[in-house]
Amino acid sequence: MAAITYVEAITQGLREEMQRDPDVFMLGQDIGVYGGAFGVTKGLQEEFGKERVWDTPLSETAIIGNAIGAAMYGLRPVAEMQFADFVACGFNQIINNAAKIHYRWGPKVPMVVRLPWGGGVSGGPFHSGCMEAWFMNVPGLTLVCPSTAKDAKGLIKAAIRDDNPILYFEHKHLYRDPKLREDVGEVEPTPIGRARVAREGKDASVITFGAMVYKALDAAAELEKEGVSIEVIDLRSLRPYDKAAIEATVKKTGRVLVLNEATLMGSVAGEYASFISEYCFESLDAPVIRIGALETPIPYAPELEHEMLPSKEKLVAALRKLVAY
Repeated sequence: MAAITYVEAITQGLREEMQRDPDVFMLGQDIGVYGGAFGVTKGLQEEFGKERVWDTPLSETAIIGNAIGAAMYGLRPVAEMQFADFVACGFNQIINNAAKIHYRWGPKVPMVVRLPWGGGVSGGPFHSGCMEAWFMNVPGLTLVCPSTAKDAKGLIKAAIRDDNPILYFEHKHLYRDPKLREDVGEVEPTPIGRARVAREGKDASVITFGAMVYKALDAAAELEKEGVSIEVIDLRSLRPYDKAAIEATVKKTGRVLVLNEATLMGSVAGEYASFISEYCFESLDAPVIRIGALETPIPYAPELEHEMLPSKEKLVAALRKLVAY
């Protein structure tokens, strides 16, 4: 099969799951005729009809509320937020309804909320946010975040088939990156809660996810010229996360940098760093380092956005200090 992009892989996964299971349907703003803000659902309404690909009003509250109700009646809705930032308008439905229904009286809530997130596309402060940390503290929710085309397809399949509410974070900067093209072919659902080793190394580890995987790989390639070997762990699942994979890489290298695109205050990087400090302390040869964005909303200007977000240069400098500790 031909190599496809990250965004094409998501579309393939959605199409195949709709073909496989007639209970799967999609809803969101402009996802039908227009194909969604980023073209992820383009052509699906023509193929499956308006009954299974709904164009909704401009109301995240209505979109998520309808998805919850449909899921409780046995359907498998996939709701799209045009930008992940807008999920704030449907926050109550996710936190106080979707996440708690099964615990309170038993019904399954098999729904997916697709969240195009992250910076690097000059989207400005209202279209570039990283809000994964908003949901990390909520029992009952699962958070996944693919960084490759293969995992984008495999994780959307896994999310749709799961009986729990899942937040599927898809990074806008990765959608059409030609370097991410790969021959995906037939893909089984990617196991939720399982990380992957994106690059083997022995001197230090970078634990990350999403677009930051590629910043970490670029930094590792730069440091390889200096004889420094960096291991890169792609978490893929943020909640639950792969504690065994984290323990294994800490034991292997003894030095760890946790990288996320969001600002560090209250970030998911703090959760992973805390786990390492509490459960992997005896394997550490240096303090755990965290890198994230500057404490400011994301600016619109590309040069300012670059300064605000984690960069290869910042990573290389931090890893040099970590390895020399």
